[in-house]
Amino acid sequence: MKKIVIAAALLMSALSFPSFAEGVKQDASQKWTDARKRATAERVRQECLHAWNGYKKYAWGHDEVLPVSNQPRDWYGVSLLMTPVDALDTLHLMGLTKEADEARALIDTKLSFDQDVEVKAFEISIRLLGGLNSAYQLTGDPRLLALADDLGTRLLPIFESPTGLPYVSINLKTGKVSGVDSCPAEAGSYLFEFGTLSKLTGKKIYYEKAKRAVVAVYDRQSPLGLVGATMNIETGKWTSDTCQVGALVDAYYEYLLKCAILFGDKDCERMWRSSIASVNKYVADETHGGLWYGQTNMNTGERQATHYGALDAYFPALLALNKDLPRAKRLEDSCYKMWTLAGVEPEQLDYSTMTITSPGYVLRPEIIESAYYLYTDTKDPKYLDMGSMFLDSIVKYCRTDTAFTALDNVEKKKQGDDMESFFFAETLKYLYLLYAPKKTLDLGKVVFNSEAHPIRRYFSP
Repeated sequence: MKKIVIAAALLMSALSFPSFAEGVKQDASQKWTDARKRATAERVRQECLHAWNGYKKYAWGHDEVLPVSNQPRDWYGVSLLMTPVDALDTLHLMGLTKEADEARALIDTKLSFDQDVEVKAFEISIRLLGGLNSAYQLTGDPRLLALADDLGTRLLPIFESPTGLPYVSINLKTGKVSGVDSCPAEAGSYLFEFGTLSKLTGKKIYYEKAKRAVVAVYDRQSPLGLVGATMNIETGKWTSDTCQVGALVDAYYEYLLKCAILFGDKDCERMWRSSIASVNKYVADETHGGLWYGQTNMNTGERQATHYGALDAYFPALLALNKDLPRAKRLEDSCYKMWTLAGVEPEQLDYSTMTITSPGYVLRPEIIESAYYLYTDTKDPKYLDMGSMFLDSIVKYCRTDTAFTALDNVEKKKQGDDMESFFFAETLKYLYLLYAPKKTLDLGKVVFNSEAHPIRRYFSP
């Protein structure tokens, strides 16, 4: 019990365009004083409470709330408490103690993975396994670790392929696996959650299986040091030769660096150093006076497309974590241009023409995540200005009487009817941390998984 208390205490202390300057001219009367930052953090906190109360009123005990029709939604026909698990560490960090206690009680008493349902393993890993790991470190609640261990055991059969690459889906009750068409973002992105579970439980198998999978992706890179977008996990053959940093590939690159930091894993560090050098050489694109990352043929290095989107906007944060601040700052300026094009970022645009190619906005957090990392590293108030603009836009266009909703079209500001659990886990968390006192979370002592669940570092550099 003493170790649990110490671990929880340590994490709580840790859970301490035109160019942007041309586009936003700061009013001298609106400088970012400590009082203004506290007020903005409190505003985010109240918006989180608004969304949480909407979930409680219309979807308590279900995965998500539909924030326009006010109906509950379960991903697989039965509830896995997606929103309570994803939101729990955010509620703790914001000091919403009553709400956090209610969520934890619901999880402790109602969450069961003994369900005859086929689930997408990657999504379940980053949201539920990652959320349970983090919440256990925060609270010391042994029931949360028991649930994580049970889930990890149920997911292990995904790694039993001829190549060691994981199958896409699994039945939580029977262990039957399916889905051979995968991508690096799924196949190579389990080590963070499974590695953490290995450290928490002492069971080496979790680390070993997930480590084998990420190495299996890396070993299939091209002579240029690039990976493709999709692959067959049983043959190990690439089914798409497109290399990019966003959708289908993002979490793979993210976890190479983060697992090197979190666990002091030298193999991950080596794979990351090699990979980022190739990505910067072949995928980065200097155009129209800005820095973007597009699509490149993994075998030839030739440019295939000039698409960039909301998912790609995590990359400035990753560059900042890699201490490459010049690139990180320039790329975040490009992300800012993407957001201001229509007042809310689109899912995707063609940066060579600055035209929107996919007009939805599903409440994604990545651009806010990058602003948070860059402000943490630079203390440049322009990132606070950015965050304030992101918050204003989300409240103006996405807020409903119940919670917040995705937009079907950012140009027309047409609302949909969907609020995925990552809105609590990531979007609201990063907005809050951007303005909250440093003692709320010390980024130097934790590493976030892809769903923004913070885990205390197991390796001190």
